[in-house]
Amino acid sequence: MNRRLVLLAALCWTPGMVWSQAKAKREWRTATPTELEALLPARAPVERERIETEMSSATGVIDSHGKMVAAVVLITAGYAANGKYSHYLLTQIPIRIGDDIKLQAGAYVVGWTREQDGLRVHVYEAATGVERGVSLARMMTQPTTVVPIKIWLPSDRSVIQIGRFQLPYVPLD
Repeated sequence: MNRRLVLLAALCWTPGMVWSQAKAKREWRTATPTELEALLPARAPVERERIETEMSSATGVIDSHGKMVAAVVLITAGYAANGKYSHYLLTQIPIRIGDDIKLQAGAYVVGWTREQDGLRVHVYEAATGVERGVSLARMMTQPTTVVPIKIWLPSDRSVIQIGRFQLPYVPLD
């Protein structure tokens, strides 16, 4: 009888342990073009405008819970955002960009200016244009292909690449 109780207790306790370990460990992979197209808008809502996006530049990562961090180039010519914003960033989990830009799940726009040390990157709320923070993207030291934007897997480089510059990011959830 005692053996049966011990066995029953072990069986009831084991799935809870397995579930809590699975929940705690978040695995990441590169999002597919189909997943990116389903998440990112063809026309991004930026302040009072709906700005076209260049879906061929879409990039992102997705976790084992189906949550993504994704970005795409904005085609801002002819819009009020021209020169202020260059990329649309959508995150379904909280992230930290650089040292101090903490973003909740939501939609953001990114703009940058060239400086001697790198790119001064500004992050704004997409709906309001309110600035959420500024960080410096530095030149990448490892050889890589220059791209308009790329979100690297947290397990690989954990950076957002803009051209040949990198900005560290960390998933917070």
